[in-house]
Amino acid sequence: MEKLDLKDFERRTIVRSLTMDDYDALLAMHLCCFPGLAPWSRAQIESQLKIFPEGQICVEIDGQLAASSGSLIITYDPQTAWHNWKEVSDNGYIRNHDPKGDTLYGIEIMVDPEFRGMKLSRRIYDVRKQLCRERNLERMIIGGRIPGYHKYADQMSAREYVEQVIAKATFDPVLTAQVANGFALKGLIPNYVPDDEHSKGYATHLEWLNFDYHRGAKRRYHHAVEPVRMAVVQYQLRTLKDFDGFAKQCEFFIDAASTDYRADFIVFPELFTTELLSFVEATRPGQAARRLAEFTPQYLDLFTDLALRFNINIIGGSQFVVEEDVLYNIAYLFRRDGTLGKQYKLHVTPSERQWWGVSPGNRVEVFDTDCGLISILVCYDIEFPELARIVAHKGASIIFCPFNTDTRHGYLRIRNCAMARCVENHVYVAVSGCVGNLPFVENADLHYAQSAVFTPADAEFSRDAIGAECHPNSETMIIHDVDVELLRRHKFHGDTQNWNDRRKDIYKVVYMEAGQTNEA
Repeated sequence: MEKLDLKDFERRTIVRSLTMDDYDALLAMHLCCFPGLAPWSRAQIESQLKIFPEGQICVEIDGQLAASSGSLIITYDPQTAWHNWKEVSDNGYIRNHDPKGDTLYGIEIMVDPEFRGMKLSRRIYDVRKQLCRERNLERMIIGGRIPGYHKYADQMSAREYVEQVIAKATFDPVLTAQVANGFALKGLIPNYVPDDEHSKGYATHLEWLNFDYHRGAKRRYHHAVEPVRMAVVQYQLRTLKDFDGFAKQCEFFIDAASTDYRADFIVFPELFTTELLSFVEATRPGQAARRLAEFTPQYLDLFTDLALRFNINIIGGSQFVVEEDVLYNIAYLFRRDGTLGKQYKLHVTPSERQWWGVSPGNRVEVFDTDCGLISILVCYDIEFPELARIVAHKGASIIFCPFNTDTRHGYLRIRNCAMARCVENHVYVAVSGCVGNLPFVENADLHYAQSAVFTPADAEFSRDAIGAECHPNSETMIIHDVDVELLRRHKFHGDTQNWNDRRKDIYKVVYMEAGQTNEA
């Protein structure tokens, strides 16, 4: 098998500023999203971009415009005619934009029907919220359509419909997403867009409050906390009928982590893909490993799609891959912008070498993500302190460790070494393992795990240096927030400062990379 080019599996997702070059695509998207409603004119878009370019954003997927958003800043006044969309937005020209105002007013969000269900509105709202924080704005206000109302208009009033949607008894394509993004209902506006047949002219008056707002502050507000939410899966291996069964189980966890808990990362265990061998012809372990590697293209397509669709960064456990007739155990990172990264397992266990014929990689990676620098050390790799020292030297603050162990002794080696790496390097380590049995898959029959998130051992962190942990040997998922800024402060002001107190005059870590010698 030839070496796979990850770029063949990537889907480029970019959130960027809107430009006039996007106008034709914007017009086409509007006609799809709002049939019967007059689109923005070229003059209106030109005015928006000239007056407040930071407030006009879009999402581009593989070079195609997938979503867009427009906004302006105003000064909040309870007497403002929020019911009059044209007045608040200056009929779309936003000449009333006030850079010194305190409220971001959203005038429109569009998501192309081809890309709906991919949580693009969440990406847009996240950018708007960040804009509020950077500009120290007190709130965001939007007037939201209720396009599902026309299906119920002969059964209930608009007020009753909105109450049903907020109570989650009814789904609305717009209001449901807005409530999920933290907006509170402030009122119902009749005749907001009279020509909107789907909403019967109604809209909701919604507000999001910026809890980072500092009254009277004129400079950008800086976060004292940089939280990253991670979901750690303790995955039960099971007998499958086909690849779709595997895909559905993975999607279940990813959907829950993203939709219900809004996690930034989800991590799966090492070689949890071995359950795919339950529906292929049984053979010797070395041959089975190469048979499993044949699923790699499907695996890459699946997790690239799920990361993009659910707006979450995925540590996809690990998977066997054959490159130029050599078998590797590779962990993949699937970023939510559609790009990929990979980490070869560097230390191969005697069992892997004997049963599967796995060969080690030769480079330790650090990956840039939208939550900072992270690394992936696969199972046995976490037991070698030099690797964690190298990735910490490269700037990683979170280490993800997908593992696969068959006994409690094996698991304890992973656990205790992961906890040590936190103390030595001022990092967080999340470990994710498999549970359950695969009776007909040799060398993958028994599994023991207690997945967890570990922290440095100091007063600022969790008691016992355990942020969260699963119950042993039960399929579940834990959710835990870690504070990256707290790590930075701890490195320089903790009770002990292991990183700063290294005796590099008597020892040091030397490693080779790209033919050059480096020190950590």
